[in-house]
Amino acid sequence: MAVLEPEAFLAVASRFENIELVQAVVDDLLVRLRLGEEDRHWIGLAVREAVANAIKHGNGGDPEKQVEVEVHLEEDEVVVSVCDEGSGFDPSTVANPLLPENLLRPGGRGIFYMKSLMDRVERVPSRSNVVRLTLHRA
Repeated sequence: MAVLEPEAFLAVASRFENIELVQAVVDDLLVRLRLGEEDRHWIGLAVREAVANAIKHGNGGDPEKQVEVEVHLEEDEVVVSVCDEGSGFDPSTVANPLLPENLLRPGGRGIFYMKSLMDRVERVPSRSNVVRLTLHRA
């Protein structure tokens, strides 16, 4: 897969109120790229979760840190990358929220939702503080 210049790049302060801004910008871009309503909906939900995780877990809620979002459109895929200033994480250590012992625990739902909504959710191998969300276009 060739690396293309992003269709959009956005850097915001690590504040929860900026989640709405990121989602609005990404949705506007996806409308202009003529993606269907259903694809836009799933991407929007996954982006919200990724940005919330970047703010809360990656940047520890520090408003002095930034979250960066890039949107790439490829022939049959939309790829959204979310980067924070944290030290990264290993997704395999996130507990499955559907297991009986985790049902009442607050952690792990964001990753679970992203994986449920997107075709692929992966950590960028060279940068553990970047999550890449991929959805095949309908």
